[in-house]
This record gives sequence, C-alpha cells and structure tokens, in this order.
Amino acid sequence: MARFAGTLLFVADHPMSEKLADLNQRRDEALNAGPERAVQRQREKGKMLARERLEYFLDDGSFHELDMLARTRNPEATDRPYTDGVVTGWGTVDGRKVFVFSQDFTIMGGSLGEVFAEKIHKLMDLALSTGAPFIGLNDGAGARIPEGVVSLDGYGGIFYRNVQASGVIPQISVIMGPCAGGAVYSPAMTDFIFMVRETSHMFITGPDVVKTVTGEDVTLEELGGAGSHSSRSGVATFVAPDEKAVLDEVRYLLSFLPSNNMDSAPVESTGDDSQRLCPALAEILPDSSNMPYDIKDVISEVADNGDFMEYHGAWAKSIVCGFARMDGHSVGIVANQPMVLAGVLDIESASKAARFVRTCDAFNIPIVTFVDVPGFLPGVDQEYGGIIRHGAKLLYAYCEATVPRIQVITRKAYGGAYVVMDSKGIGSDLSLAWPSAELAVMGPEGAAEIVHRREIQSAADPVTRRAELIDDYKERFANPWIAAERGYVDDVIDPAETRIKIIAGLDMLRSKREELPQRKHGNVPL
Repeated sequence: MARFAGTLLFVADHPMSEKLADLNQRRDEALNAGPERAVQRQREKGKMLARERLEYFLDDGSFHELDMLARTRNPEATDRPYTDGVVTGWGTVDGRKVFVFSQDFTIMGGSLGEVFAEKIHKLMDLALSTGAPFIGLNDGAGARIPEGVVSLDGYGGIFYRNVQASGVIPQISVIMGPCAGGAVYSPAMTDFIFMVRETSHMFITGPDVVKTVTGEDVTLEELGGAGSHSSRSGVATFVAPDEKAVLDEVRYLLSFLPSNNMDSAPVESTGDDSQRLCPALAEILPDSSNMPYDIKDVISEVADNGDFMEYHGAWAKSIVCGFARMDGHSVGIVANQPMVLAGVLDIESASKAARFVRTCDAFNIPIVTFVDVPGFLPGVDQEYGGIIRHGAKLLYAYCEATVPRIQVITRKAYGGAYVVMDSKGIGSDLSLAWPSAELAVMGPEGAAEIVHRREIQSAADPVTRRAELIDDYKERFANPWIAAERGYVDDVIDPAETRIKIIAGLDMLRSKREELPQRKHGNVPL
C-alpha cells in the first residue's frame, strides 16, 4: 500500500480494498465539502478557499489534518458535510511546527457549531501542550443559530483556552472575511490580529443593528473594516492588501517569535556587521530641539539591514513599536516619534506601547527603547479619558518586564514621561544617551516661566530676560551630564556608535535572570 497525492493506492483483490475505497470516497467528500455555488461565490469575492490558504501559508507538504471526517451531531440537520466548516491540523512554517485552523465559509457560512468548536478546542490543547504557535484563519458567520446555546458554549471553551495559552505560546488571528458578535473576542485575546483590506470585517453589531439602535448610518467598511480597526480602534495590529500578502506577513512575524515562552526567538544570520558604525545618526537631529525628525530613520540605521516590522503602524503614531534584528537576534523596539505630536505620550500611545512591552516580555524578546519625549499630552479630553490610568499601563509594563532592557535617549527626556520610557529608576538594565540628550523635569521654556516668573515680569526687557533664562536653563539642566554624573545614564555615546553599543549590551545581558515575587498575578491598571 502506498500514498500518492493524498489518495491511498491499493490492490483491487486485497481484503482491505473495499474499506480503503470507502475511506477514499469519504476523504474526497471532505476535500470537496462545500457546494459548488458557495465555492464560486467565494472566488467571485477574490477570496481563497480554506484549504488553499493553508496550502499557501504552510511549508510544502507539511500539513497534517485532524478531524477531517468530523461532522455535526445535530439530529435536525438536513446536511452533514465532513469537516463541519473548519479545517484543523498542524504543519510547519520555515521548518518550525505550528497549529492552525482555517474556517470554511463555503460550509454553512463557516458558522461555529458544537463539532466545529470541539475541533478547535482539541487543536488549542495540542498547541499548548506541545509548545507551538497557534494560528487561526477566520472567515465565518459566527455562532450557528440552529445549534443555539451549544454554539455559545463552544465559544466559551475557545475563550477559556485563549487565556490559558496567553503568554505561553504565540496566538495569531488572521481575519479573512466576516468576524462578528461573540466571534471577535477570541481574536481580541490573541497576541496579534491581521486583517485584509476590503474583504475582512470585525464588529460586535453590524451596520443594520447600529442604524436601528442609534440611528447612525455607517457602511460595513467604515464600521469594521481593516482601515477603521488599524487606524481608529487599535484592534488590528497588521493590515495587508490581499490574502497572500497577509499570510506572507504572518510568516514574517513568526520569524521574530519563539515557539513558546520557554524558548528563545530564532537567530538568523543577516550578514550585517555587528561592528558597523552609523555615521548618519550624528547628523540626524535638526539644529533646533523643537524641530521634528523621523525616529524610524534611527531605527533603520541600527537594525540589521534596516529591516523593521512595525506593530500597529497606523494607530497611536506618536510612538513607534515593532520587531527588528540586531546581530541576528530578535529585539522589540519602542520609540517616541517626534514627527507626530512631538512624540508625546497620550492615552492611545501609552496603551499601544504597554501591550507591546508585555508581549515582548512574555516571549523573551529584549526591548530597546529610544527616548525623545517632551511629556504627556495635556488637555481636558486626555484627563477625562484617563491618561493617568493609561499612562500607568506603560509604567507597569516596563516595571514588570524581566527581559534585557536598553534605553537610548536621543534628545528630550522630560518629567514623568522620561521616567515611564524605561528609565534607570524603573529597572532599565543599560541607559545610554547621546550628547544631545536633555534630561530635565520639564522643557526650558516652561521651566523658565515657572521658576523665574516674577523676575521676567519685572525685567526692563521681559522678552530678552526670558530668552537669557531659557538659555541658562538649557546650559545647566537640559543635558546628559548631571544624569551621567549620578549614574542615571550609564554612558554618553557618539550617535554613530549606537548600533555597536546596543549589540554589545544585548550580548552582555543575554544571560540575565530575574525572578518576580511569588504571587497569583499583579493588578495591571486596566
């Protein structure tokens, strides 16, 4: 007996032949379970079929399917197709084991019933017990209405397992079609959400319900499309123009991540010299400290071959987060972005960075933080929106993180925002500063106005006196020297040496071990 192209070959006269013929027929039914009309509709929308997605995503020939012949036990069901609307199994990505499910919209709209849920439960249990990433390709209509509360209980089992696996194995959700109602909460609890422009949608209630309840007119794309969730709600982590591009991005992300929280991330030979100087960094800052520059240019200079996978690139743009490699090792990068709101911390940027820091810490990825922060964004909306609570999330995340942490202060480092951005005081392992660094309680202009208000008001020429006092403050306080004298900064470096110094620091910190106090869990300021 041999296997060829997924079909069992057998000798016609063999006693097993009849049973093997039956198996082949059932497998063929499972492989073509969706009605032709539904398949055609899927293709007309420009979408791949469930199995085509798996074939494209996984290494060639690596997929091993589970529960191919499972089907609904609902006695009232008139149609009982094999697979029950979801294809599950394991395979490899770049030779590394992953567990993956792919919802099949051609079978009952990819809706979740009892057997469908059980298949995913089994897959999640295997992923967790074997320590391998879990990836869901979502394209389904939500709970299967005829199965009622049984479907809802199935969702509960998925949610529970999402939480048990959180921080243990990477969990990735890829939205490749509709994802509505209770179905959105499993992706929301995974580590990363990918969406496809125009064809994927996420929402709790659809446009029709919104219109009925609130009177608001909104399109499907405006309410739950990739554009809205990547730029406004912060739900979507990554967005790609089509299905193949999004699956390519998932593979790229996996290259930065370990298989589980006990492993280290893969090390790749990038060919970029670890002793490479970055002379362009010495000229990157504008003459005036009030002029912006693009922090992504700094990241590109120091990262191996300039490669950087940005996290939530379209949301909370005053802070930049993402994955890069330095000397072949994965690093998470957090950086204030002077090009947007001068790089201030606000509600959204603090939440974005806090989530990213905790993700890196969970999966043993060192964190490099570039600091150019003038403070927290002032305003009534920020205060009423809870900037104190949200800012505390980032502070908590850094204080809790035990992975190697390196801080690089490029320019402004003012007040509480400096402390929050992985300062020495909250546990940074290595703090480096450029000579242009300005470590102070606040900016020179504000400090002069507060400290010398009466002197300025009583001066013969208030404008000139104010300028003199600002210059004096800059000279005495807005520099890295006092911090270096006190040890709050470990070294003041030539910007051209930034890459070399970071790589040397990460190499030194690779053996770092730190134990947190024994407790059930901390109380994050959610």
